[in-house]
Amino acid sequence: MILTGPSLCLPSPATVQELFSVSRDASIIPDISLDPVLTTFLSLDSSAALRHQYVFLQRGMTREWQSTFRLNLTEELGGSRVTHGGVGVVALALSMLFEQVAQQVRTQGATVAHISTKRSKPNKIFGISASSRIGWIIHNYLGLIPGIANNQDKLAETTQLYDNWLKLELLDHYERMSTKKRMSTESMQQWLTGAAFHLHMRIHQVRLQSVPLGSVESLRLSYKSSLTHLVQGYTAYLRRNVQEIQAPSPQKPKTKASHWPKPTNGSSITNVTLSNSFLFNVSMLTKPDKLNDSTMSNSTKGNNCERDVSCEDFGASEQNISNSSTQNTRNTSKLNPSAGYNGEQEDEEEGRVSLLVIEPQRNVSHSVQHHPCESEAIQQALVTRIMNAQDLERNRNFFTHPNRVLHSLLRQMDDFQLKEIRLKP
Repeated sequence: MILTGPSLCLPSPATVQELFSVSRDASIIPDISLDPVLTTFLSLDSSAALRHQYVFLQRGMTREWQSTFRLNLTEELGGSRVTHGGVGVVALALSMLFEQVAQQVRTQGATVAHISTKRSKPNKIFGISASSRIGWIIHNYLGLIPGIANNQDKLAETTQLYDNWLKLELLDHYERMSTKKRMSTESMQQWLTGAAFHLHMRIHQVRLQSVPLGSVESLRLSYKSSLTHLVQGYTAYLRRNVQEIQAPSPQKPKTKASHWPKPTNGSSITNVTLSNSFLFNVSMLTKPDKLNDSTMSNSTKGNNCERDVSCEDFGASEQNISNSSTQNTRNTSKLNPSAGYNGEQEDEEEGRVSLLVIEPQRNVSHSVQHHPCESEAIQQALVTRIMNAQDLERNRNFFTHPNRVLHSLLRQMDDFQLKEIRLKP
């Protein structure tokens, strides 16, 4: 059946844009783009990027601090030159080491002859949790590289070991997302980061002549196909989870009890008890049931209320509803300022607060008004906006290098030399 004009209930582009802006300002727009650090150091520009970082980190250091910085790096690396230190996963490992040592020098100063190699583990690495299995494998492998980079046999052996661990973990992770309904923004980020890193572990093994060239090409094609499938699954996941739920219309007579209690951003939806007699379930999003005739009769009996206990209970309950709703409105307004809601200044119509859910633990209350029938179309439009906001082209390009680029990566052999630099005062 073809819908006619009057039957359509479509939101205006301005409404969709306003809701997208509310989500962005509340930082609940998901991001599955590759971390820029990965795309920088796992590229043809890795050597230049590492040299720039080495110089940049020493800006602002005194000459004594610079000397301590280079001394401690030399001790960690076992010399001033690092074989293949300017390319791929080795450059990435050195980049992390430079950051850590520079931070310790700035913290402890140049009075300490040797800075301890014991460092706290970061919470995140390249946008994913360092405590996840994929994050743990990557973090530990990169921590080993500086000490063995100049021992090519040891590095090849260690890389092969971590290559196998990461390959098995990525296969299991892919299986959980695609067949066991474990899809989420976090799982997509972990797989994508792990796959990008794994591909360059394999590229470095070709540099070390420990695996054939064909293993890189087959792995690249496998991840290219897997990424396409996972992006489709992730889009379907968002379509199932994005919800735009309008608040119920105010009841007459208008009271504070008709206002929507606002949830804290990122929290799950819960039931809010307003009184002993009424339960408002936020997740059901329904208007309060009308009071039955007997209750309404009791509330208007006049002098008969003096002998009617239920009438007194209802009056107290009604007062409790007003007090509870007012308190909820004030508290949630403080917790979630991003929605632009002021519980003490809004009027009854414009003060209604609705809920926008992107995925579990990503939601925000808002006061954007529209017809309730537009919610479904808004949800689909927001999914499209969210997917367009991802840098999917850069993700795909990472696994679709032209052959000339791939062969240039394989031919990278730049070493890295710790040099004294002269900075302008």
